[in-house]
Amino acid sequence: MIVRELKPGIHALVAIDWDRKLFDELVPLPEGTSYNAYVVVGSEKTALIDSVHPSMTNGFMRALKGMGLERIDYIVSNHAEPDHSGSIPAVLAEFPEARVLANVKCRSLLTASHGLKPEVFTLIKDQQTVSLGDRTLRFMWVPWVHWPDTTFTYVEEDRVLFSCDFLGAHLATSDLYADDEARVERAARMYYAEIMMPYRPHVKKYVDQLSAMAIDMIGPSHGPVYRDPEFILSRYRAWAGDATRPAVVIPYLSMYESTAKMVEYLIDRLMEKGLPVQPFNVVELDSGRFAAALVEASTVVFASPTVLDGPHPAMATAAYIVNALKPKTRYGGIIGSYGWGNDAMQNSLAKMLPNLAVEWFEPVVAGGVPKSESFAALDRLAADIARANARAA
Repeated sequence: MIVRELKPGIHALVAIDWDRKLFDELVPLPEGTSYNAYVVVGSEKTALIDSVHPSMTNGFMRALKGMGLERIDYIVSNHAEPDHSGSIPAVLAEFPEARVLANVKCRSLLTASHGLKPEVFTLIKDQQTVSLGDRTLRFMWVPWVHWPDTTFTYVEEDRVLFSCDFLGAHLATSDLYADDEARVERAARMYYAEIMMPYRPHVKKYVDQLSAMAIDMIGPSHGPVYRDPEFILSRYRAWAGDATRPAVVIPYLSMYESTAKMVEYLIDRLMEKGLPVQPFNVVELDSGRFAAALVEASTVVFASPTVLDGPHPAMATAAYIVNALKPKTRYGGIIGSYGWGNDAMQNSLAKMLPNLAVEWFEPVVAGGVPKSESFAALDRLAADIARANARAA
């Protein structure tokens, strides 16, 4: 781990986790991730902004001590989640004079997670400033992107924002800056989808606030640093905004090919009408790609066989993911098949999606293998989807 200069007196300490494949035992990491901390040196005092994952503490402390700092006056905790606070106890052991700057919610979480004693804290409030001498730190308490304690730290004189988890990307790279825009955008979109999309109203609010500020550089807690803040702010504006794009996402599975035949037929009809379609087999679901596909898609169609009067358990899991992510999807459909049971599956599945604020199309559920009437119903469904998307365009 090395220390790299962003501006004179402002340094990034990036712990690159090349090999991690899963985050929180939930989020796929196809390109690893990083945990970013920052050091801001003023004429009178020095601040450490966040720390790193506890598994990276040894390398982090070597890099930090290698800077030759006489003291660290402040440890700013923007967020108490362990991947950003996990090394704080080690920093306090090395620099016992340091004060932990945190809002009241963050203090509570840090105390619970790390057993930090009350006397190490100095509480900060929204818009409060702390002087480092020739540099001023301003704090913005921005709850629910994505925890209730989240804080931004802004260096006023340098116009550098440390945005914590907000605007980040799970990306292990030797690049300090987000200059490989295509690669960074893919990673940032997936990150937004999996972590920030459930909090879309808050995201919109804080993007608007940041857009009104003078910011030259954004240092997130994951992924590379943005020298062009508008690059990531413009993406977030589109992703969190209300507009969707004509696209159909189809989570599906099939036990005896009946539902698969219906999915294949519907895909062909939608493609004939010029609609982009992205199917996902939920038995082998890549939840990251699935979440990213939902970010701006106008339509989602669930396709499942019936199991015990409800959807297949794998489809129930996919529905749980969609419901939790709360995408801005406008239209929804359900297709599928059943054997000895009945066509109640669609009712059970729809009840699993209370957060999906969509206009539902007429479901298409076939008894046994799909027959001519099922294919005719799929023709109508494709036409309805196309009309709805044309109307919304």
